[in-house]
Amino acid sequence: MGDPGREEYKIQSFDAETQQLLKTALKDPGAVDLEKVANVIVDHSLHDCVFSKEAGRMCYAIIQAESKQAGQSVFRRGLLNRLQQEYQAREQLRARSLQGWVCYVTFICNIFDYLRVNNMPMMALVNPVYDCLFRLAQPDSLSKEEEVDCLVLQLHRVGEQLEKMNRQRMDELFVLIRDGFLLPSGLSSLAQLLLLEIIEFRAAGWKTTPAAHKYYYSEVSD
Repeated sequence: MGDPGREEYKIQSFDAETQQLLKTALKDPGAVDLEKVANVIVDHSLHDCVFSKEAGRMCYAIIQAESKQAGQSVFRRGLLNRLQQEYQAREQLRARSLQGWVCYVTFICNIFDYLRVNNMPMMALVNPVYDCLFRLAQPDSLSKEEEVDCLVLQLHRVGEQLEKMNRQRMDELFVLIRDGFLLPSGLSSLAQLLLLEIIEFRAAGWKTTPAAHKYYYSEVSD
C-alpha cells in the first residue's frame, strides 16, 4: 500500500474550499471538523467511482494523523457511522442509482482493505462487506455488467482477507456465484467470463496462474 503520507490524492474534482479542508485534515486534523470531513469523503465517493477506489488511502492517512496528533478517533467514528447509515439504506440506494450503489460497494471494500486494528481488518466491516457482495451475486445483479464487474474487482481486492475472517460466508458466496454462472439466460458473455475467472482465481489460492491470465485477459482485451 505504500506510505500514505507521501502520496498525492486525487482531490482535483473537489471545489477549492473542500480541497483545502481535506489538505488540512491530512496535515492538521485538529484544526477542522472531522465529522464534516468524513461526510464530504463519503458523499463524493458515492458520486465518483474513481475517487471511491482510492478514498480508503486518504481515510487511513487522516485516521493516522488524528491518532498521532491527539490520540482520538473522531474521524473514524464519523466515517463508520456514515458507512453504516448508507449500508442500512443500500437497497434504496441501488434502486435510486446503480452507479451510486457500485461506488458505495467499491468504497466500503476500499475502507475494509485499508483500515486496520492491531494490524487486522476491522471485524465491524466484515459482515457489511459480505452482505454487499452477496447482493451483487443475486440473479438480478448478475444480469448487469456493472455489478458483475464490481463483484469481481472487489473479490480480487479483498477476497482473500475476507475469507480469512469468515470462510463459511465465502463458501456460501461462491455457491451463489457458481449458480449464477450456470444461469440459463440473462448473463452476458463478458459477465460469464468474469465469473469463471473469479471462480478459478479463488480455486488457485487467490492467485492468477499464467495460463489463466493469458486466457482471460486476451479475451477481455479482444
